[in-house]
Amino acid sequence: MLRYPLLHPPLLAALASAGHGSRVLLADSNYAHRTNVHHRAEVVHLNLRPGLVTVDEVLEPVLTAIPVEAVHTMRPDEGGTPEVWADYERLLGPDLPLRPLARQDFYDACRSPELAVCVATGDGRLYANVLLTVGFVA
Repeated sequence: MLRYPLLHPPLLAALASAGHGSRVLLADSNYAHRTNVHHRAEVVHLNLRPGLVTVDEVLEPVLTAIPVEAVHTMRPDEGGTPEVWADYERLLGPDLPLRPLARQDFYDACRSPELAVCVATGDGRLYANVLLTVGFVA
């Protein structure tokens, strides 16, 4: 039994295998969870049904489990700021600003060997993907 906000055993194991500089993708339901991630990344399926669970519902407990040094999002091709990003900014606070990447740069980062974990969510909101870079424990 754990007294911890994050209880999902496969997700805990996957996060535990990630180290400083590793990346963790919290992917929305539009993302290609199997084909657009590095082949060695652990894919954890939390996409029970549309809308369940959302990326921010996963992000909140993940932030209690790992140190995060950077947070990247996918910049919309047409510009602008997706509404979902405000939810992330509230969870992350001012010390972890969102760093938008162009679509192809985001995909390239997710296919890189640094991607350790991909969490597939049921989040149907556009541009809801979040790419976390694991920090270090001081």
